[in-house]
This record gives sequence, structure tokens and C-alpha cells, in this order.
Amino acid sequence: MAYESEATRFLRDLHDQHPELRELRARNRATWWDRPQDLETLREREAAKVPQGAYVYFARPAPPADTQG
Repeated sequence: MAYESEATRFLRDLHDQHPELRELRARNRATWWDRPQDLETLREREAAKVPQGAYVYFARPAPPADTQG
């Protein structure tokens, strides 16, 4: 027999004990993911994208103040 993780066993046992979860999972997936796509909206979103900077997790440093003057 091949290795089976504890998480896999837990989910298999859970679905065996509660078969209604499979139908509920499929219905909820259809709520968020299985939707027809509007191509015009996708095109608008692609056109509105702004290039992302290299260091997205840190604020950009402020430009140096002009000390001459």
C-alpha cells in the first residue's frame, strides 16, 4: 500500500461519514468558480493593469531632499 497522509485519511473519513459534504462542496464551488466569463470585462481589467515595482513588500524610499539652496 502506498503512503497516505493524515490529512488525506482525515478528509476521506470525513466524506465517508458525511456524504452530503460532497454535494455541498460542488454547489459552493459553483458559487465562486464555475461561472461564465465576460471577455469585455477581462479586456478592460488587462488594459487597466499598472506595472508592479520590484520590491512590492517594502515602501519606496522618499526621494532625497534638495539640500542646496
